Amino acid sequence: MNALDGIRVLVTRPAHQADGLCAAIEAEGGVAVRFPTIAIEPVDGTEARARLAGHDWDWIIFTSANAVGNALTISSAWRDRPLIAVGKATRDALRAAGLDVALTPSDGFNSEALLALPELADVAHRRILIVRGEGGRETLAGTLRDRGAKVAYAEVYRRVPPVVDPAPLLARWRDGGIDVVTVTSNETLANLAAMLGDQGRALLARTPVVAVSDRVLQIAARLGLSNPPRVAASAHDADVLAALVEWRRDSGTAHD
Repeated sequence: MNALDGIRVLVTRPAHQADGLCAAIEAEGGVAVRFPTIAIEPVDGTEARARLAGHDWDWIIFTSANAVGNALTISSAWRDRPLIAVGKATRDALRAAGLDVALTPSDGFNSEALLALPELADVAHRRILIVRGEGGRETLAGTLRDRGAKVAYAEVYRRVPPVVDPAPLLARWRDGGIDVVTVTSNETLANLAAMLGDQGRALLARTPVVAVSDRVLQIAARLGLSNPPRVAASAHDADVLAALVEWRRDSGTAHD
């Protein structure tokens, strides 16, 4: 018996990033139901290109695999700079492009984990470029500035809700065709709730959720989810799969 035999898992990753998790779910006997709630769009790269082309950065920090992919399409001038990845998936994206990664948290995958690294404790007068999507949290830049660094952004993509008809998913869900939902960010969960509408939010509220950050707990509470989401160790496919297997074992959910 596989660890997820018969379990129907809603996967909300962007379409171009869902294959790995879906394959892992299916390898364990589960059914991956794809419903992306974020789409990634390129931005006018003029400003980001100028920032990336700067040769005086002491470090360039990438906050996501999407940041890596979009930066590579904008400029290659930064490839020889010391690179930092916020987590394993971002590190893997850099390595897949043939790039060396100077720093990555060994435990965790967010700004707090990165800021806990001893190498970032004393950054006075360091010039640091953060490569990310438009908007987002200011914790990383703010803390580095408080520690004396000179920080700038290169924003290389934007996140938008996909245009999609939720009716087929809602019909499946009402018939008991979704056992658990995976979400990878606050925005993922908020978009899912908005895309589902009132009827769908009622279904979401009573369905178990596996998330990848404690920050999701607050928005889950606001949406009225029956139980707090189970939080995976990271957004990496293997960690999300491990959290799904753990949830299935603890909940006793089974299908014939």
